[in-house]
Amino acid sequence: MNKKSIESSVQDLVEDIIRSSEIELVDIEYVKEGPFKYLRVYLDKAEGITVDDCADVSRALNKKLDEVDLIKEQYFLEVSSPGVERPFKTDADYQKNIGNFVEVKFYKPIDGRKSVEGILSEKQDNQVIIQAGEEQIKIEVKDISKINRVLEDF
Repeated sequence: MNKKSIESSVQDLVEDIIRSSEIELVDIEYVKEGPFKYLRVYLDKAEGITVDDCADVSRALNKKLDEVDLIKEQYFLEVSSPGVERPFKTDADYQKNIGNFVEVKFYKPIDGRKSVEGILSEKQDNQVIIQAGEEQIKIEVKDISKINRVLEDF
């Protein structure tokens, strides 16, 4: 089974587990790091995900994975919060972060810059608007390699 199939199948299992809760599935990764494989599940909820929430989902998911025998090779299962500075994956991530300080990295330089930081002021279908000081920067979503919230140092 390939990486995408595993991630898609695990997504179905996790969504079934969290269906009746306030927990949101943020992302799933099945990756190889050095000699080891990791299945990472990132969860969140409005008031913040707890260690107990992650442990409960981890136990339930581990049981389901054993039942369906989805992954034939040895791997480590990690269930955790994606953190406040996680990359935006969905339109909802963008909408929740309007008004927040973000860092945007580009696939290739735009106007000589590889990245920009500022306040995410708007998200439209195909572009975002960043307020960087006095400058308002419009960036096509297709040009963004990564965008995430950045906690400001005060």
